[in-house]
Amino acid sequence: MADRLITAKNCRIQNKIKTFFPMLDWEFKKGESWLVIGPNGGGKADFVKALAGQLSIVPNDDVDAEYMNCFEKSVAVVSLEEAASLIEEERNRDESEYMDKEDIGRTGRAYISEVLGGSSKKNAPLPEIAWRLETMPEVKLCGVEKILDRGLRYMSTGEIRRTLLCRALLSGCRLLVLSDPFAGLDAESRRILLEFFTTIVSRQMTGGESTNIILCMERFHEIPASINRVVEFKDRKISFCGTREDYEVLLKKVEEENAKTREADKKAFLAELEKIRSESKAISDDINSEDVPDSLIKFDKVNVGWEDHRVLVDLEWEVRKGDHYLVRGPNGSGKTTIMELITGDNMQVFREPVYLFGNRRGTGETIWDIKRRLGIVSYRLHVEYRMVGGTDLQNVIISGFHDSIGLYQMPTDYEIAVARAWLKLAGFSGREHEAFGNLSYGEQRAVLILRAAVKSPRVLILDEPCHGLDADYREKILDLLETIAETGTTTLLHVTHDLSEVLPCERHVLELHPGESPMYRILER
Repeated sequence: MADRLITAKNCRIQNKIKTFFPMLDWEFKKGESWLVIGPNGGGKADFVKALAGQLSIVPNDDVDAEYMNCFEKSVAVVSLEEAASLIEEERNRDESEYMDKEDIGRTGRAYISEVLGGSSKKNAPLPEIAWRLETMPEVKLCGVEKILDRGLRYMSTGEIRRTLLCRALLSGCRLLVLSDPFAGLDAESRRILLEFFTTIVSRQMTGGESTNIILCMERFHEIPASINRVVEFKDRKISFCGTREDYEVLLKKVEEENAKTREADKKAFLAELEKIRSESKAISDDINSEDVPDSLIKFDKVNVGWEDHRVLVDLEWEVRKGDHYLVRGPNGSGKTTIMELITGDNMQVFREPVYLFGNRRGTGETIWDIKRRLGIVSYRLHVEYRMVGGTDLQNVIISGFHDSIGLYQMPTDYEIAVARAWLKLAGFSGREHEAFGNLSYGEQRAVLILRAAVKSPRVLILDEPCHGLDADYREKILDLLETIAETGTTTLLHVTHDLSEVLPCERHVLELHPGESPMYRILER
């Protein structure tokens, strides 16, 4: 019994209002390295929340029921959701409008130092140890030495997550739960994280490490070799619990069965998509009725940065109708900055020669003039929508017609019918009035992609759109995006680090090389 770390025998997961799992049987022992996996909405997110203490694990009223956790109150979670919550918190703390300069918020150094005796209060002095972070092996292991003095809001997705990981390591917590840790990371960041994972788990397996790790993934992809146990959740119950080898055998059988119906399923999905697009043609035709020039987007020697950090240097780039672009580069190279210059979410656009649909930004057009021709899926949009998480799914989709975060006008019967058809297509039938905030991170992402696509925009901006998606949603979304590109109405701008997500239509590449001159290359695939 001394080798038990967590035991949940005949237990349930709940909060004060409802029960999420009526039955949970799982045990974590010394020498084991666990992977938690399963489809979006299947229950793994609630399981992780329970491990972290955000939900309760309670023994059922039976004689043999038992719950013990030697990590209680010593658990840190590093996830896309935690990263989004951090950025949301930083935006709420932003006081730029009351200052004569931009409020950069907490730096990586200040945020990490909060677990080393520092204060989370705004502008609080840093503890002495904060100035020695660069010497710490945890900081070097996570590769954050060069971004410690950057504001959290100015970090890329990968940089934010490495900062979260570093803080978790230094927190002294004995259990780290890493949820989809490789999503959105460039090759170097993935190498750093895999090296970290392998190092910690090898010590964990031999009992020589006080920190233990549980890995949580959306799909069985890039799974470290040190993982030896798998628990899978579907329909809010455990559908598999056993060795990695047994799970791989099961997974192979499932993939073989799915392959038999893949083409038929894809054909049926695309037929339903075409039907929906035909029915919503009136709205998309109205949005796209105005003539636009062949040049949709143009950057004419654009320079962007803050303080002494230069992100974009003399960027010359043009996107013409039908030129679907893949945008790639390492974390922090400026990919998201480019997208936010286009959407108007980066205020430096008004001082730089950026042209949209033939007009220079800041020459009289409103943000609504711009956004009515754009569809957007991004980390920033996801964070903003989490702030109005009470909006139901139907209204989230309808808000795509009005380019709003939330819905602030009465929807028409036509808009309601179209929104319900899109939700049905993605497997959300019957959940139209469920609150956006109640969905898992991956389900939220899928709904936001539908919202972006619903009006058939002139330009569809996709900044890591498949973050948090399970294998089934990911396959459907990539089929959806390829079909949208084939219509000839919409031009795609797609940011991704995952080569398996690159679409056949994306024959043009904008590749960023920070620190080089020039700092970009335009390629053909």
